[in-house]
Amino acid sequence: MIQKHSDYMNWAKTRSHAKFNLATSGVGSFPLRALPIGMDDLEINGDTKYGFLPLREALAAKCGVSAECVVTADGASQANYLAMATILNPGDEVLIEQPAYELLVSAAQFTGATVKRFLRREEDGYALDFEEIRRNLTPKTRLIVITNLHNPTSVQAAAGVFEQIGALAREAGARVLVDEIYVDAIYENTPPSVFHLGPEFVVTNSLTKVYGVSGLRCGWILAEPELAWAMYRLNDLFGSIPSHPGNQIALRVLQHLDMVRTRARRVVEADRALFNAFLDEHPQVVAPRTAHGTTAFVRLAGGGSAEFVDRLRAEYEVSVVPGRFFDSPEHFRIGMGVNTGMFQEGLRRMGELLARFQPV
Repeated sequence: MIQKHSDYMNWAKTRSHAKFNLATSGVGSFPLRALPIGMDDLEINGDTKYGFLPLREALAAKCGVSAECVVTADGASQANYLAMATILNPGDEVLIEQPAYELLVSAAQFTGATVKRFLRREEDGYALDFEEIRRNLTPKTRLIVITNLHNPTSVQAAAGVFEQIGALAREAGARVLVDEIYVDAIYENTPPSVFHLGPEFVVTNSLTKVYGVSGLRCGWILAEPELAWAMYRLNDLFGSIPSHPGNQIALRVLQHLDMVRTRARRVVEADRALFNAFLDEHPQVVAPRTAHGTTAFVRLAGGGSAEFVDRLRAEYEVSVVPGRFFDSPEHFRIGMGVNTGMFQEGLRRMGELLARFQPV
């Protein structure tokens, strides 16, 4: 029977909250009052039938593509599902990285496709391994799914690897779906979207994680025009017409994107410095040290991470994401970029538990 829910999203909505919430995956909220927009700039109704054209054009300009290639969606989660549901048919194979963001796997399963996995190994720094993908590709593979920056580790793909994967996909008659929701957390020399590497690439993104405007649900897909139109037609079944005021505000965010991103950058970089110092102080905590991103993927060298996560929340009021939601029960994910004072105190409390923790 096909699973028709996401265990991770249910946990995130109902059980992730704590006084010191390190279970987030994006930056803190950007306040509406800081955005130069007023009520006179908004209308309740407008032409958003197949995407609000000014928003599509602004996204196209940001990404360096034609507006015909832009599909607007209610956040990256809907964008990923729309892309998968348009490309995949029941019985097709989809090859997804492991560890992976749970919702990617659940959405692929819901399409009726057969989900296969390729490993991003901890001993290799969670690098994207072309040979690992090639070994797991079969004639039935129709889609390869990757996140860059990697969720949950924030590891960036090495230069040239997507060109290799694209060539492999072309030869196999498959497409490559790349979730780039964290790529703008590379604040200097932000790489261009891999969408530009060829028509086999489909890219999803949103303003949620790096910009702190989750409530606007401004997500998008980049795809060749014929495929983009097929995604809009599929969305007729359940997305219908998006919120016009939300689209208008999202457009204003895009017009002031540098201001919004700079505000969050200060917090992200301060938190990362604190986290690196924490790793220096606590050698029993193992995690890749990344230069970018808002998440870190942590393992206790002595084991017992699942028990540690439970005790951390119950005894110290600190919440992190259990690794079981990323196929890795001996790990947990920490989020940066919300509030540096909260993050610092959360790490301090984590250190207190580490000092007395003995896994059962």
